[in-house]
Amino acid sequence: MLQWRKSLVLLSCAVIPWAVIPWAVIPCAVIPCAVIPCAVARAEDWPQFRGPGGQGHSSEKGLPTEWGPRRNIAWKRRVPGEGWSSPIVHDGTVYLTAALTPKRASGNARSLHALAIDGKGGKMLWDVEVFAPDQGRQWGKHGKNSHASPTPVTDGKRLWVHFGTTGTACLDLDGKVLWRNLDLRYPPVHGGGGSPALVDDVLVVSCDGSTAPFVVALDRDSGKIRWRAPRSDSTGKLFAFSTPLAFVAKGRQQVFVPGANWASSYDPRTGKELWRVWHGGYSVVPRPVFGHGNLYFSSSFDAPMMIAVRPDGEGDVSKTHVTWKVKRGAPHSPSPLLVGDEIYFVSDRGIASCIDAKTGKRHWQKRIGGGQSASPFHADGRIYFQSEGGKGVVIRASRKFEAIASNDIGERTLASCAPSGGAIYIRSQAHLWCVRERREEE
Repeated sequence: MLQWRKSLVLLSCAVIPWAVIPWAVIPCAVIPCAVIPCAVARAEDWPQFRGPGGQGHSSEKGLPTEWGPRRNIAWKRRVPGEGWSSPIVHDGTVYLTAALTPKRASGNARSLHALAIDGKGGKMLWDVEVFAPDQGRQWGKHGKNSHASPTPVTDGKRLWVHFGTTGTACLDLDGKVLWRNLDLRYPPVHGGGGSPALVDDVLVVSCDGSTAPFVVALDRDSGKIRWRAPRSDSTGKLFAFSTPLAFVAKGRQQVFVPGANWASSYDPRTGKELWRVWHGGYSVVPRPVFGHGNLYFSSSFDAPMMIAVRPDGEGDVSKTHVTWKVKRGAPHSPSPLLVGDEIYFVSDRGIASCIDAKTGKRHWQKRIGGGQSASPFHADGRIYFQSEGGKGVVIRASRKFEAIASNDIGERTLASCAPSGGAIYIRSQAHLWCVRERREEE
């Protein structure tokens, strides 16, 4: 309940959503170089995909806007195996998942790990194998996916990790596995992708495979299935990868989970579908955002649309509760970002847009470059994007486009960034990077 109440406070304040290598911290030269109302002075944790509240907002002040191989890189650490799960941060520790290829690999078999890394200096604190290569169900994947793409979530006492249909597990923050669940069986397409969402005392997960897609809630303490809700009847391509978003609208507690063709909202206590809206897309990736009495989400493939829908209906609300739709520049993969009265998003081809969140009217649209898969975040009046090629672009959160900086680390990056403790943690194909302004003592 504490986690749920914390999420509600943050949501109300933010009205404004992929070879075992020797581990060694690689020293790098460090060379000098609309605020959320609920900001606090201490370092803010980043406990899940898209941070507190799950919508990409950070209360951090003074984060770097410029970095590169020789500028504002406090450290970088080689991360074992592969993985596109985004980093999360609690109390100065960064948590990740990774998939390691066994020496005698068979097909898609992987050793699936949870990792804890010291955020200050980059030291590996622990590395735990959660699922051995012969445990769970192994699957193929898309070229832009990995066997460790869903992002972990923590409540500050425990860590939950999810590997799609292969398995879900809970660990304490010392790396001890408390439970494992191997019951989420479905035929995945392109591998796992959607991250789990912690809602009250359950972990909500989308299980949208090629047939019979469903949403499930696991008991956070035992890992047992609390409820399982089949998706609305549909035909065609049924797979999706979205991460649920918990919120409250007019006193009603909900968890919104976009799937193929339909996006639905559920009662997190029972799994009852409260309402649904037709969008006609599939392979839905972006996490929704909520504010101004609307939910905002993308229909993803093949022809994406950004859609605003009021969440106070019953049953099929496709003809009654859709506020607006925008097609031009809508994303297939990156999640949108709601800041004040504006919603920002970037297409997979690198076209960024700013539109009025209440009307859908466009303020600006600019090319920021690069293929885009990571979800942007907002901090201190700035918006941070991270391209697939390793370029981080920082702009002003404003109705007029203003570029601040462009920064290249020179490695592929599909994971979303995690700001915390004055630093930005970036996961690239081979490393975890700590971007931080140089201090006087350094």
